[in-house]
Amino acid sequence: MAAGGRVPEPRIFLCLGALLARWIAAEMEVVIGEVHENVTLQCGNISGPRGLVTWYRNDSEPVFLLSSNSSLPPADPRFSLVNASSLHIEGLSWQEEGNYTCQEVLNETRWFPVCLQVASGPFQIEVNISTTSKLPNGTLYVAKGTQVDFSCGSSSYPPPMVEWWFQAPDSKMEPFGNNMTTSCFTLLQISQNLQGNYTCLAKNMLSGRHQEVTTELLVYYPPPSAPQCWAEMSPGLVMLQLICHWNGGYPDPNFLWTEEPGGVIVGKSNLGVEMLNRSRLSDGKKFKCVGSHIVGPETGASCVVQIRSPSLLSNPMKTCFVGGNVTLTCQVSGAYPPAKILWLRNLTQPEAVIQPSEHYLINQDDQSSTLTIRNCSQHLDDGYYVCRAENPVGVREVDIWLSVKEPFNVGGIVGTIVSLLLLGLAIISGLLLYYSPVLCWKVGSTFSGVSPASGVELRAFQERSTCCEGKCSGGCLGHRHPPDEQGELPKETRKHGHIHRVTALVNGNIEQMGNGLQALQDDSSELQSGIVHEEDRPV
Repeated sequence: MAAGGRVPEPRIFLCLGALLARWIAAEMEVVIGEVHENVTLQCGNISGPRGLVTWYRNDSEPVFLLSSNSSLPPADPRFSLVNASSLHIEGLSWQEEGNYTCQEVLNETRWFPVCLQVASGPFQIEVNISTTSKLPNGTLYVAKGTQVDFSCGSSSYPPPMVEWWFQAPDSKMEPFGNNMTTSCFTLLQISQNLQGNYTCLAKNMLSGRHQEVTTELLVYYPPPSAPQCWAEMSPGLVMLQLICHWNGGYPDPNFLWTEEPGGVIVGKSNLGVEMLNRSRLSDGKKFKCVGSHIVGPETGASCVVQIRSPSLLSNPMKTCFVGGNVTLTCQVSGAYPPAKILWLRNLTQPEAVIQPSEHYLINQDDQSSTLTIRNCSQHLDDGYYVCRAENPVGVREVDIWLSVKEPFNVGGIVGTIVSLLLLGLAIISGLLLYYSPVLCWKVGSTFSGVSPASGVELRAFQERSTCCEGKCSGGCLGHRHPPDEQGELPKETRKHGHIHRVTALVNGNIEQMGNGLQALQDDSSELQSGIVHEEDRPV
């Protein structure tokens, strides 16, 4: 509201009669002035010399205001004549609104009615957007999906027409809704595409004066999913890099890294990245990332990273033949962040890192690395190799011994083995033949086809067996004693028959076994008698 008093009730009806008369007589003039401004009322639209002019205010009865007769002072110092005929009012107030009459006397008297309307504003436009909060710079923001109430007010007489305009980012301004001219409205669930500038335009339809106010409204929303965090090695393996992402929200969240347990603060940022040197690291230590967003949740969202030093697994010994290829394998487990794997040769101090070449092929698949040595050489490749796994938490190494050998002569080895087998078989056969005559008899019977149950053939077999005992020097085979008519051998032959009867026992002839045992006893008696007789015989 403008200074200087209370806004009066609309007085449009004061000029209604004058307007109607003007419409009828085409002589009524309507002038619109603004509070605290200057206004000039014309005394007819006449050119040329003017007569005596007098201005009156038409209330219940005419009130003198001003005359061109200099002997009549004006009713108010703010009143003056312009061009000896027009009424000029300075600092217009609400009280000046009404009907005025200009009287001119020149040869005849003429009256010129004028209707003065006083307008005010709009001033002091105020825009109110509910359920919002303010950023430090004064910008309003609201959470996505909430209900938002808009209202616009101003000091104006008569009351203004209000229009709402909306301008999205990187777009042109356009009327909001369907030519909305109301001073207030509500959005039930505000969405992201309704973020932008809202303009309230208030226009005084009487004076044509208008004024606008633009308010920026941001629509915020938190990320829809949980944050993700992980650890990485810095390029120089000197420091540990903690990274935390919480994507999908607007604006970006803030991050707080702490050591767990204990909650010691590592760092705060809106990037979620922190660098730690090795002095703050140990195997199994945990770090927690807490993401917070301006529109919630109040407790935030978190994730945890646990760092681990690497462990190594490898075959400690490998063999390669000269001119061949061999692959050394190194498996890393438990390392977080993932370890960097290097192959070294410990022939120098410090140990030299093996670089990929035609001779050395290095392949790494995740946390498994292989070193393939091509065209092995005893001079170059024999010895220790080192697999090293390193991350900011720790370093582990494992030694692998590579033995490079000359290839074997397979043909010579096979010939040697066969020769040794044949020589051993010959020795074993000779020993068996010498120390086991029973085996000799079985072999002889097998090749001669003789049955131990046949009488004459059995005795022939016994003689042959005696020769097998190495006792053929006396002409065993050349001086055989034929059996008598009863099929009995001479007595000197029976002295040694117990050996062959035992053979019958071994060969499973039960009947001959009984006869053999009896004969064995008889032969023993005769032998003892012979010995006694030899001792009693005189020399």
